[in-house]
Amino acid sequence: MNPLQSNSLPPSYFDKLYSENPDPWKFETSVYEANKYAATIAALPKERYRSAFEIGGSIGVLTEKLQARCDRLFSVDVSKLAQDKAKKRCQHLSNVNFQIMRVPEEYPNQIFDLTLVSEVGYYWSWGDLKKSQQCILEHLELGGHLLLVHWTLYACDYPLSGDEVHDSFLELPSNKLRHLKGQREEEYRLDLFERV
Repeated sequence: MNPLQSNSLPPSYFDKLYSENPDPWKFETSVYEANKYAATIAALPKERYRSAFEIGGSIGVLTEKLQARCDRLFSVDVSKLAQDKAKKRCQHLSNVNFQIMRVPEEYPNQIFDLTLVSEVGYYWSWGDLKKSQQCILEHLELGGHLLLVHWTLYACDYPLSGDEVHDSFLELPSNKLRHLKGQREEEYRLDLFERV
């Protein structure tokens, strides 16, 4: 593995993007994003989750869809600009809580039955990805689900690729995570795991 840069992307990287464009990845309007979000929700094996954790909630488009399957959803992001928009979008939803948090330097002291890592893992350095994996495993209950969804095309300023992120979870010991489902589309892949 030869990452283009060895450090995780800092919060300032995202604040700059959001200050120049409130929806830099067209989460609200892209057909690609809409189809990917539908596949993400459809991949969830349980109809209802008690306590879910979304790492990198951005402006809350997926957050709003995900919360319909959760009693409680905790969504974090590194950018206040993005999260302010997410809070506004979800202000009518009492089961969603938000916090500015940079994983893995910080991680909530809770146990979850669902953790979602969507379009965020390739912003981590290799070392931070490994630390994040450890945090996710420690805070995912037995039988809980981990869902990864990432764009797989080349991005010159990302430390890792989507495939590297997913493959690194597939390489974790099978006595920690069991792979339940893999789905590859033209521009993204989805992998579902269960904590064992």
